[in-house]
Amino acid sequence: MGEKNWAGNHEYRGRIARPTSVEELRELVTGATSVRALGSRHSFNDLADTDGLLVSTAGLPAGIRIDPDARTVTVGGGVRYGDLARELQAAGWALHNLASLPHISVAGAIATATHGSGDRNGNLSTAVAGLRILTGSGELVDIARGDAGFEGAAVSLGALGVVTEVVLDIRPTFDARQRLFGGVPWDVVIERFDEVTSVAYSVSLFTTWDEESVSLAWLKELDGAATTIADDFFGAPALTEARHMIAAMDVRNTTEQLGVVGPWSERLAHFRFEFTPSNGEEIQSEYLVPRARAVEAIQAVRALAPVIAPLLQISEIRTVAADDLWLSSAYGTDAVGLHFTWFRDQAGVEAVLPALEAALLPLGARPHWGKLYLDVDGVVPSLYPRLDDFRALAASFDPAGRFRNPFLTRLLA
Repeated sequence: MGEKNWAGNHEYRGRIARPTSVEELRELVTGATSVRALGSRHSFNDLADTDGLLVSTAGLPAGIRIDPDARTVTVGGGVRYGDLARELQAAGWALHNLASLPHISVAGAIATATHGSGDRNGNLSTAVAGLRILTGSGELVDIARGDAGFEGAAVSLGALGVVTEVVLDIRPTFDARQRLFGGVPWDVVIERFDEVTSVAYSVSLFTTWDEESVSLAWLKELDGAATTIADDFFGAPALTEARHMIAAMDVRNTTEQLGVVGPWSERLAHFRFEFTPSNGEEIQSEYLVPRARAVEAIQAVRALAPVIAPLLQISEIRTVAADDLWLSSAYGTDAVGLHFTWFRDQAGVEAVLPALEAALLPLGARPHWGKLYLDVDGVVPSLYPRLDDFRALAASFDPAGRFRNPFLTRLLA
């Protein structure tokens, strides 16, 4: 039996190599006819798979180098965000945001436009200032913000080559706190959505969609920032005990709550780096809807609650700022992510996704590249206005098609 992804719902077909240097990586890549880079294996589909060679980036040099004058950090593509965050915090620096899980690799996260939350916060790829990419010919290519094609390279789905180094924007370190509120009325979410999501640096709403109210609002607030929320969040009371968003899970896995101030590196992610948040017994899907259609999308999903709730552990609603990265799910529009953490029932989830996508894709919802989606009618390519430009960019970096796989063929053919 082959190796599987973190969730255990996808088995990799190819042979996995684990290079420990760029030179070893170059030999592997140039000697293969079909190759894909493998990060922390938190994708839930076949995005990173191939029947040829898989190269793990986990053993490549970390190479964390801070440039305080440029306000950037250079880091190896296989480094996990949790490790990078600790290094930055120790040196007095920070990233603008983190995803829910700090266990994911930098290159894998930016390649799929993975995001945190916040009305004014772009996804993790928007912090990219430069990339070093090992191409199929063995050449190391540097591309930086301002260069032609950079907006396509920042979210590349691994189509250009193996990202060996990433340059990220950084800012001086800051402190934050997290507060939880229970029972947000649905009519408030629907009628005052912009107010609800704008009251903190980041606002996440957790629900199973069949509830009379949203079960949990999770606010991340900058220490010292003015707030209009005391112990009442639009009718929802502040919680006085820490909570995991999934009732059956151990709250010790989550980052500290209840208003305790701490460094950004210990607050912006939902889960602690030192704990595995679950055993991977889940499948995830996510659809990012243009903000202008968010309320319609929320109402459409609520109408599907009887169908999806039996398969659902929890769902999260959060916001992402617009950007200009060609394959970003927030390209050209502020977006609202509707995230679904399912029980690990592949057949059951695939049975309900067509109904969910029939409701969301016509609203312009873009699936998260690394999550499970079906797109049975082939709608997704039409949601990216710069897809032709990306096709040309991918062809220029990888004319032999070494990094093509079935996922990219479906998207780019």
